[in-house]
Amino acid sequence: MQPLLESGGRMEDDSPNPPVSLHARISALKTMAWEEYKSKPISHWILLLLSSAAMLVAFPASSLLSRIYFANGGTSKWIISWVAVAGWPLTALILLPTYFFCKTFPTPLNLKLTLSYAFLGFLSAADNLMYAYAYAYLPASTASLLASSSLVFSALFGYILVKNKLNASIVNAIVIITAAMTIIALDSDSDRYDYVTEKQYILGFVWDILGSALHGLIFALSELVFVKLLGRRSFHVVLEQQLGVSLFAFLFTTIGVIWNKDFQGMASEARSFEGGKSSYYLVLIWSTITFQLGVLGATAVLFLSSTVLAGVLNAVRVPLTSIAAVILLNDPMSGLKILSLIVTFWGFGCYIYGSSSGSRDPS
Repeated sequence: MQPLLESGGRMEDDSPNPPVSLHARISALKTMAWEEYKSKPISHWILLLLSSAAMLVAFPASSLLSRIYFANGGTSKWIISWVAVAGWPLTALILLPTYFFCKTFPTPLNLKLTLSYAFLGFLSAADNLMYAYAYAYLPASTASLLASSSLVFSALFGYILVKNKLNASIVNAIVIITAAMTIIALDSDSDRYDYVTEKQYILGFVWDILGSALHGLIFALSELVFVKLLGRRSFHVVLEQQLGVSLFAFLFTTIGVIWNKDFQGMASEARSFEGGKSSYYLVLIWSTITFQLGVLGATAVLFLSSTVLAGVLNAVRVPLTSIAAVILLNDPMSGLKILSLIVTFWGFGCYIYGSSSGSRDPS
């Protein structure tokens, strides 16, 4: 896309163009937005709205449910990892009708594609287990803020593996978000639960950062699969990749649960769960549904719009999760954590601006 204010003849004396007023910039943006709106059918915008809502509601809800599981007597990190991928049939239910309505066929599987799905599935299973340890020992608001560092690792791994561009705004965002994580580390004494030891809190902090790093790697490798193996980004291909990765992650996690004998322990865990068996199973069921809806929403946003909008929604859901955790779970919210939240939001803004600027640069 060409710069908005590139048009206009050069003055005869070669003097620079006069500065453009804020009103003119807003008018140009409104015009561009209206043209974009008219270029797509109404069904596109309805689906984008629903997908965005799924990200903003389902992901925070999934985070809170994970914390509720551990706060009310749940102890198995494998079980909470397993429910994160047990919803893979929902993706299949959405994928199958697309073949009929879009009059297309499944992408042929070859050895390289199958191995890539298996490898990404293994990494996703490990990633979910790391986040489970984080939510076992950290408040939901803290875990959510730390998880936002995945944006830093996505940018770095994207630069290394996919050769994505890094501009000054994105580098600035990496520094700012890293500073926000440091602020949280300095505030560890104010939000540690009484029943969580200092060692457990540190472990939760470390597993959260490692999980974010792995999440960034998964994001970059997924993009690499599209570039090298698939070569296209139609909606059904995106869903196929999500289904393949989720299925392998489900298989690997199920093996872990069986090996750790956590399926056998669910009955006794349900009996001792605060609120009883029904509350226990409802938490697990809704964790499965909300996580998968969040993933599907994010997948649809990436396809229907751009990574910039996905970044905006990710930025918005971090404070939403933190605020909801404070209100619903009585999470501690100190002044340093509020500062970290503001700094993180600032870092997201820099990243979004940098990504948007990069997308406008001619290739």
